[in-house]
Amino acid sequence: MSKESFADLFAKGDVPLARSRRINVGDKIQGVVGHVSASTVLVELDQKQQGYFDAGELLSLEVKVGDMIEGFVVSNEDGQIKLAKKFGKEASVDHLRIAMESGVPVEGKVTGINKGGAEVDLGGVRAFCPASHVEDHRVEDLTIFIGRSLSFLVTKIDAKDVVLSRRNLLRRDADAAREQTLADLVVGSVRRGRVTQIRDFGVFVDLGGVEGLIPMRELSHERGVRAEDTVQSGDVVEVMIKSLERKAVDPKHANKHGGRTEKLEVTLSLKSLAPDPWTGIETIASPGKVVAGQITKITDFGAFVRLAAGVEGLLHVSETGKEKPGVGQSLLLRVTSVDPVAKRIGLALASDGAQVGGVEQGAARPVVGAIVKVTVEKVEPWGVAVQIVGAKGRHGRAGIPNVETGTRQGADLRKEFPAGKELSCKVIESTERRVRLSIKAALDDAERADFDTYREVAAARAGMGTFGDLLKGKRKKV
Repeated sequence: MSKESFADLFAKGDVPLARSRRINVGDKIQGVVGHVSASTVLVELDQKQQGYFDAGELLSLEVKVGDMIEGFVVSNEDGQIKLAKKFGKEASVDHLRIAMESGVPVEGKVTGINKGGAEVDLGGVRAFCPASHVEDHRVEDLTIFIGRSLSFLVTKIDAKDVVLSRRNLLRRDADAAREQTLADLVVGSVRRGRVTQIRDFGVFVDLGGVEGLIPMRELSHERGVRAEDTVQSGDVVEVMIKSLERKAVDPKHANKHGGRTEKLEVTLSLKSLAPDPWTGIETIASPGKVVAGQITKITDFGAFVRLAAGVEGLLHVSETGKEKPGVGQSLLLRVTSVDPVAKRIGLALASDGAQVGGVEQGAARPVVGAIVKVTVEKVEPWGVAVQIVGAKGRHGRAGIPNVETGTRQGADLRKEFPAGKELSCKVIESTERRVRLSIKAALDDAERADFDTYREVAAARAGMGTFGDLLKGKRKKV
C-alpha cells in the first residue's frame, strides 16, 4: 500500500477539482476505488471528480482498486470531497442538521444513562437517545452501552436538544438487507442462514433480514426425527428454498411485521440437500431379502418398520396374525415388494432360522392330501381359523370348515377348539386365495391306515399258522 497522502496526491495534480455535477454535504454517492494508500482511499466519482475516505474507516472492508464503494459526503471544501460511511466526531450542529435531513448516520459515544435513555457525545455536541430507541428491542439494563461508540440517526434538533435514534437506523439497515435478500431469493436456490428458533412444528432460520421456516417434514429423510437432534439454536446451516408465498397482513398486526401490509412466507428444506436414502434401495431391500428392522409406528392396517436411516417398510396386519408387535420391537423380516417410485416396501415375518442378508422366497403352499400340524387361532361362524405350524403370517393361515371338524352337530366349537390347541389336519384345498383343511379327513386317513396295518398283520399271521402248528413241526424234526 502506498504511503502517499491525499494532500500529496492533490498537490501533484492527480486529483482534479470538482467541476462536474454539484455534490453537496450529506449526499449519498457511489464510486470506484482508484487508489489505496496507508492513510487514504481515493474514489472515482465520475470522469472529472474524485473523493476520498480516511483509510482507517474502511479497514474492516478490505477494499482494493476496482471495488465499487458507497458513502456519504461529509465535507466539500476547495473541491476536496471527503466521504465517510457516517458522520464522525468532527460533526458540528450544521453537520448534524444535514445528517438529519439526508438520513446520514452519525457516530457518538454513550457517556451515561438516565431515567429516560442514553446520553451521547457527538464530538463535543451533547445528544440524547430515548430508552426505547437505543435498540430495536426492549433492553432492561441500558448501562451495558456506556462507553460504546454507536451509530445513530438524528431525529430532532432544536435550541436545546439533539435527539437520536439507533432503533430507526437498525430497522432501516435491516429493511435494506431484507430487500436485498428478497431480490436474491429464488425457489430451488441454496442459501446460508442462522437458526433463530426451534419449535414443535419446525425450525426458523434467518437468511439475512428474512426469516424462513424448515417444517418438520423437511428436516430429514427419516420420519419422526426431533428438531433438537438435527440442529441447535445459533447453528449456521445451508438450506434450499422450497417455496415463496406472499400473504396479506391483518392491519391489526401490522406492527409485528414492521408496519408492512404484506408478509413473505419462506419455506426451507434441509432434507433436499441430503442424499436420498432411496437411491440404490436394492442394496438395502430387494424382494426375498431377509432384513432386520425396528417398529416405529403402529396403525390399524399394520406396523411401520425402520430398515435404515430414512427407509421404512410396512408389515401389514395380515402378516402378523396373533402376534401383536409393539413400537421399538426388533423383528426379522422378509421383503415381499419394493416400489422405489412410490417409496414403499412390503414386509412379512421371516421364517424361523432365517439369517439377515439371506434370501427367502416365502413359504410354499401346502400340497393337497398332505397331513399338517396346525394351531387354533379362533372360531368363526364358518369354522375354525388356524395357523400352520412352521409357516408365519398369511402364508400359513388356513381354515377348517364346520363340516370338516369331525364334531357332532350342535357341538360348541369354542369349547372343542380353544385358542392354541394343536391339531392334525389334511389339506383338501390349496390355492393362492385360500387353504382349506379337514380334521375329519385326517381322522379317516388315520383309521384307514390303522385298518390297513391290522390287515397286513393278520395276513402275515395267517401265512405262518398257529403257535400249536409251529410247535408240532418242531417236535417232528426232533
